[in-house]
Amino acid sequence: MPSFSEVVRTHTRLTGADVVWLQLLQADWQIIADLSFADLVLWLPDRDGSGFWAAAQMRPTTGPTAYVDDVVGIFAPTDEHSLLGRAWSSGRVVREGDPEWRDEVPVRTEAIPVVRAGAVIGVIERQTNLLGVRTPSRLELTYLQTAGDLTQMIAAGDFPATAQRSDHADSPRVGDGFLRVDSAGHVVYASPNAQSVYRRLGLSGDLTGLSLPDLVRDLVPARRRPDEETLSAVLGGRAHRDVEIGGDEVSLIVRSVPLRTDGEHIGALILVRDVTDLRRRDRELVTKDATIREIHHRVKNNLQTVAALLRLQARRIGSDEAKAALEEAVRRVGSIAIVHETLSLAVEETVEFDEIADRLGGMVTDVSALTGRVHVRRDGSFGAMSSEAANALAMVLTELMQNAVEHGFSTLAIDDVGAITVTVRELVGRLHVTVSDDGAGLPEDFSLDGSTNLGLSIVRTLVESELGGQLELTSPGVDRGTRAEIDIPAPSTMP
Repeated sequence: MPSFSEVVRTHTRLTGADVVWLQLLQADWQIIADLSFADLVLWLPDRDGSGFWAAAQMRPTTGPTAYVDDVVGIFAPTDEHSLLGRAWSSGRVVREGDPEWRDEVPVRTEAIPVVRAGAVIGVIERQTNLLGVRTPSRLELTYLQTAGDLTQMIAAGDFPATAQRSDHADSPRVGDGFLRVDSAGHVVYASPNAQSVYRRLGLSGDLTGLSLPDLVRDLVPARRRPDEETLSAVLGGRAHRDVEIGGDEVSLIVRSVPLRTDGEHIGALILVRDVTDLRRRDRELVTKDATIREIHHRVKNNLQTVAALLRLQARRIGSDEAKAALEEAVRRVGSIAIVHETLSLAVEETVEFDEIADRLGGMVTDVSALTGRVHVRRDGSFGAMSSEAANALAMVLTELMQNAVEHGFSTLAIDDVGAITVTVRELVGRLHVTVSDDGAGLPEDFSLDGSTNLGLSIVRTLVESELGGQLELTSPGVDRGTRAEIDIPAPSTMP
């Protein structure tokens, strides 16, 4: 099924301004479909004028659909005598006298011209499944009246509004709570759901006849409501936007859609939604995120304390072998501490690994006897990854770079400089990491399977078990350095 943009680009001659207008209309037409209890299909004129293309479709959530299948992308050849053609040529809403029977379902059809800057740029076909129609209640009559007002506004070029749009992802819908207010902002009708929402705020009586701005001033403390100008404009039904209000225990989103007839303001459609539970979950998530960051911070502090204790112990040991072992342990603990420090500053439970890799390179070279004579360079980007993967990969990089410093450059001349390069490439869902140096290279009889080096054992275990990858260690030639290649799943594919 083609998208709206594809239909516009392929089949029409609409301007950029026309497309923006139609996109604004689609942003709000779920309201019209729900108020109408009807399906809406947006038809756009073909560039050669031979018919119309279905560019978008919306089904109601308040009644049965008139369409079993999607119709977007369908071409309807037409002429000036057809329903679409008459609405297009006259610029007025056109209704069929008798219902059309479709799969044994009676469907009433209307065509609504979409007008922008005085010109018709499309036609909305509104189709109502009459099997769902019954003796209308006052709620349904008010819905239909409001839908009729919006329909006339579309045909007059007064809807959609180009003013400030909603910035709430949880903007209210018709079924959440519906109010109709007059031009002075007094409630003409309130749905049962809207009554329930305002009773949660503290209202004891009926909403009908009350001024919404004055009611909110009485029920909501000043610190939990917008400024007076916004309050009067939105709740009075004169501004097309939404605001969030509430007490200490209740949060509401109120949205206003002003209504006009012949250019005169006649009132507004007000939608209201109780978002108390959503806001409570938001606060819980914020608290949880802050708690997780604090945990990472404390883990980092504890690891640094452990590293300091190991360092003190190393200074008191006379055995060079034991001292070297403790210093290796300090570096391993330090690499994990760097990951937790970065996570303690992150907003999400993922970490950009480039910064960690660069800090690890500095840590390895700074604590060695070759400080200032071995340089680490990174080529490529690791991207963001989970804390578990970051911890494992940090240990792997630390061990590989430490091996390069200790073994590859152990015979480095006093005037020479060594280089370690960390190369990163992502290919076909895999992350290829290479740690290479220009040091002494591997012994001729070296075998990764037969190696007893603790660091390499740690690296191999982490790569294969924790990261689900493979490790290969090679030497391009005699005295031409060492090359460690790691092939692991890309961060975007890691669970």
